[in-house]
Amino acid sequence: MTSGQPLKPQPLPRNRDRDLEQQGREPTLTIAQVSERTGLSHDTLRYYEKAGLIERVGRSTGNQRRYQAADLAWLEFLLRLRETGMSIADMQRFAALRAAGNVSVADRLAMLRAHRAELADRIRTLRRNAAVLDHKIDHYEQLLLDGHEHQHEQEQPGSDELT
Repeated sequence: MTSGQPLKPQPLPRNRDRDLEQQGREPTLTIAQVSERTGLSHDTLRYYEKAGLIERVGRSTGNQRRYQAADLAWLEFLLRLRETGMSIADMQRFAALRAAGNVSVADRLAMLRAHRAELADRIRTLRRNAAVLDHKIDHYEQLLLDGHEHQHEQEQPGSDELT
């Protein structure tokens, strides 16, 4: 570039995803991209595939996993099930029902309704426990305001337990 000649315009880098969309094919994601988006490790993603939680993922010509948008959406739903306390075994059962197609819709609906009912029970329990914690926090804050932080408070045995 020290020759004083003007810079030759370089072609813009090709956008693989845009090219695929123009060809009518869906862009895919690598395992690293899916790992980054979901927070799941590469090993966990491979485990989910081996455990039947996700269907066999498509492969590139180099035999690398290539996830489609539908795979990512399903993984995100599985994460919600897991975060709400569904066991891996129940997730596997749900995934198997899903793989069976429309004939299993009623069974999947029943599973989700039962899981939602369990979740509602846990939420009620957590709210009760949070209320007990709030009461205890208020109690200790009041003790500090009253200047009793160095005095031994008289409480009933078990008063620190969550009920």
